[in-house]
Amino acid sequence: MSAPTTTARPAPAQDRPGGRGRLRTPLLYTVASLGLLVMSAPFLWMALSAFKTRRDLTASPPVWIPSEWTLSNFGALLDQLDMPRYFLNSLIVAVLVTLCNLLFCSMLGYALAKLEFTGRSKVFGVVLAALMVPGNLLILPLYVLMTKLGLIDTYAGLVLPFAAGAFGVFLMRQFMQSIPDELLEAARIDGAGEWYIFWRIVLPLVKPALATLTIFTFLGSWNNFVWPLIATNDPDKYTLPVALATFANDPNRTVGGGNGMLMAGSLLVVLPVLLVFVVLQRHFTQGIATAGLK
Repeated sequence: MSAPTTTARPAPAQDRPGGRGRLRTPLLYTVASLGLLVMSAPFLWMALSAFKTRRDLTASPPVWIPSEWTLSNFGALLDQLDMPRYFLNSLIVAVLVTLCNLLFCSMLGYALAKLEFTGRSKVFGVVLAALMVPGNLLILPLYVLMTKLGLIDTYAGLVLPFAAGAFGVFLMRQFMQSIPDELLEAARIDGAGEWYIFWRIVLPLVKPALATLTIFTFLGSWNNFVWPLIATNDPDKYTLPVALATFANDPNRTVGGGNGMLMAGSLLVVLPVLLVFVVLQRHFTQGIATAGLK
């Protein structure tokens, strides 16, 4: 006598393999979208307020979308502030700081990763220790040093304290460690010097790390406020953040128009950083992905 056959009922959707995943994915996208909206809300408010009229800026309840788009805030800002001068100051300082970090951090990172010399581990220990020191603790000794060197109110005084950072050295050293030693040894056997190896072999292989360092360094230098505020007394040497902060504290500015000009100035400060990120985005994401595989 044959055993009775039973027909299995299909499992509920939430109990099927992959069912929970299909239900969880839309929820994750929803939460991520809400988080993105919350994080981008201040930027969107700033960008839209830069094109608002005085009436929209002082409206109650607040108005998100301008009822009338205008460029008057940018015109008034250019009339009251020497924006080309401040923009040029910020650009000079940020570009010089970025170039110095790319050069010095990559050189020191190469030495720590691929060259044998006495005290290499101790030097790397100093780099790690420097990563743990809060930057605000260095402001006073840096100011005393720059004063004694006569570099206050100069571009050199704004650039030299940040010409090389511990984070950049650590980043470049970690990336360069992944380069096979056999590749460098083969170049040395062929007669290549260390300088040639560094420029022609190592640097092209660490472009993602260079792009990552470029973004972080340029962003930090462009948005730096405390040190340029302390190290500059001459308004002609002000950077954009310092100039905007000085304008924001000016009691002579009107509330409505002044806020519109502040939003316009803030938008001008953000745009170069966004441009740098867009240009280097591919290398930056590649660098983050590569770092995750190490």
